[in-house]
Amino acid sequence: MAAHKHDHDAPSASGHAPHAHHHTAQNGTLIVALLLTLSFSGVEALAGWWSGSLALLADAAHMITDSSALGLAAAAAWLARRPPSMRHSYGLMRAEVLTALFNSLMMLVLIGFIVHEAIDRIGAPRDIAGSTVIGVAVIGLAINLVVAWVLSRGEHTLNSRAALLHVLGDALGSVAAIVAGIVIVTTGWTPIDPLLSLLVAALILVSALRLLREVVHVLMEGVPGHVQLDAVGRDLATLDGVQRVHDLHVWTLSSGTIALSAHLEIRNLAEWPGILSAACHTLDTQHGIRHVTLQPEALTAQPLVRGPYTPHRPHS
Repeated sequence: MAAHKHDHDAPSASGHAPHAHHHTAQNGTLIVALLLTLSFSGVEALAGWWSGSLALLADAAHMITDSSALGLAAAAAWLARRPPSMRHSYGLMRAEVLTALFNSLMMLVLIGFIVHEAIDRIGAPRDIAGSTVIGVAVIGLAINLVVAWVLSRGEHTLNSRAALLHVLGDALGSVAAIVAGIVIVTTGWTPIDPLLSLLVAALILVSALRLLREVVHVLMEGVPGHVQLDAVGRDLATLDGVQRVHDLHVWTLSSGTIALSAHLEIRNLAEWPGILSAACHTLDTQHGIRHVTLQPEALTAQPLVRGPYTPHRPHS
């Protein structure tokens, strides 16, 4: 029979209450960031339309997507606190992963819009009110830096990192708008506006693709990057009483929550309680894995070498 060890089984030892507190704090941080971003995006959009600056319009559009991203992140943080149910035995902690996926896709759509508009404007330059662009972009940059500071002080989950990525990309947009405004005021060369917009789009694209790759890795239940699967298998296989380890799987449930399942072949099933306790302690202290499911099996054949770890063995 499989033995389970989950964080919610022992609140006093696992820190379930502090975990809920962290989610509450994260939610409050995201709401503050949302209000700051949303309060300025409309102003910047009107200023961009009036001044004729694509860099400012792109920055405003990015701030609007920031607002939606932060709102979704706050909603996901709230959903992640919901307890497990008969329909969702893990709860809704994967909501933050899905939100990060949606946010990264939104960034790709925004990049496509910026590139399309920039190419059109390079071929047909427009008059731009450079001084207005500078003033509004400076205020936007200040707000973005405040929001980034607020987010950086919160819990660093995949969801909050996606929101922070939006804000940092928006800060780059503000810097580009400032530079474009200065060049236009001093030289009158308006093509700098769409050219810098393309540069910002390229920078955002690199970060968006990196985030998207990480999210897809989580959804495909890949091994977390900081976990060495072979090392985990060897540590389990060398425990006293364990002869073989197979069907070992490690995956991410949500940011900060790693799950593991494995089959342990042992010679004496009566020793299983002690082996289970030692295995959970090793996984927690050596690898930071606390959501554990282990299946004991009576050894059916004498191993040639004690404690081998078999990475893959098909089920019969």
